[in-house]
Amino acid sequence: MERNTIKVTMVALGCSKNLVDAECMVKRIKDHGYTVVKDMSEADVAVINTCGFIESAKSEAIRAILDAADYKSDGEKHGRLSHIIVSGCLPQRYSGDILTELPEVDIVLGTAHYKDICEAIDSLYEVEDYKKAYVDDIGGLEHMTDDREISTSGYAWLKIGEGCVHKCAFCAIPLIRGKFMSRPMDDILRDAKNIASKGIKEIILAAQDTTNYGIELYKRRALPELLHKLSQIDGIEVIRVMYGYMDGINDELIDEIASNPKVANYLDIPIQHGDDDILKAMLRHDTSAVITERLERLREKIPGLIVRTTVMVGFPGETEESFSNLVSNLKKWKFDRLGCFIFSPEEGTKAYDMPDQIPEEIKKSRYDIVYKTQQEISLQSNTSRIGSEVMVTIDSIAEDGIFYVGRSYGEAPEIDPIIYVANASEEELKVGSRYKVKILEASEYDMTGVTI
Repeated sequence: MERNTIKVTMVALGCSKNLVDAECMVKRIKDHGYTVVKDMSEADVAVINTCGFIESAKSEAIRAILDAADYKSDGEKHGRLSHIIVSGCLPQRYSGDILTELPEVDIVLGTAHYKDICEAIDSLYEVEDYKKAYVDDIGGLEHMTDDREISTSGYAWLKIGEGCVHKCAFCAIPLIRGKFMSRPMDDILRDAKNIASKGIKEIILAAQDTTNYGIELYKRRALPELLHKLSQIDGIEVIRVMYGYMDGINDELIDEIASNPKVANYLDIPIQHGDDDILKAMLRHDTSAVITERLERLREKIPGLIVRTTVMVGFPGETEESFSNLVSNLKKWKFDRLGCFIFSPEEGTKAYDMPDQIPEEIKKSRYDIVYKTQQEISLQSNTSRIGSEVMVTIDSIAEDGIFYVGRSYGEAPEIDPIIYVANASEEELKVGSRYKVKILEASEYDMTGVTI
């Protein structure tokens, strides 16, 4: 078998942490001698890295598997594809079901076996009709490489931990990813230096709980120290922190963000709800009073701070009163950015068979109310920035070919509003580079500015 004649494509689904896992696998595949292609129609092997967090993610993964199957020689699209490998969260939970009910799949790799991707591909060409499930363990960091195949432009995700220490009643992540483990700081710094060497100026820290970083490895919350050391790397201009917890927002972290010019004045802190009874039933550590106190402290010490959160509607036992408390608190807290999930019962979690499950039509109605509430708040947040001057990273050229599309410190990629940038200079703007922009207009979903 000549490895360089075997073409492999990677399909990455789910969250940013999944994307990093996929990037690490691609690096291993290339180093092993296989040829990596983007187009499914050109591939001999498809690796589909899946999410299995909630029902919609599972459905997306199954659709991707079936779509890949169409590229097999006997499929509707009649491609050259001969093998499908499914990795990540979905096979960690349902490995047997996948191999039994989706015969198009040859191999499944759980969350502790990304490192085995090359062995898995090799085996497809060594044993006829090979079927295997690599799901002996849960989670881990052994697959992480200091030099990945970065798939994003203008920014790169930097994974600093795996698994989760929290046991929220609705969440299957500990079952899928295992206990929380921090990535050694030296490994993270080497990864960041390699990112900077590629000309990428923005790194985004990701873990299931970034504020918990170091707690089991260094016996302390080491995120402030990590931020400080990352900021000393030449070429890195923006460091963004995602997926923190309110109980991890301490004075040391606030001071580091406030005083370090490279750390974006931006935090993503999923709170999940705004009613104390529901928060308690979810097994969350926060209360509405704690959330209020942390937000007040953050905004007092970090002027211009942009805060994003995530909430869930339809959790079992969510009464009209508790939902009303959520909406009232969202109006009070005024998160600049917000995402909302509809509760879906996940096998193995405490909330799966809780009493007082909420009907689907009520869940959907509450979901719509949350987003309607947030639209007004987001509009206020965005319009308050009209007239301000910010550094904007250019991510792409708009479809109209006239504007550029970018983000300032206040926007994470793909989930937050974008900034349309008109170029007032004679030179073309470069994707991945940063320019000073004056914000001229704003709506709930985007802003428009011009280069200065």
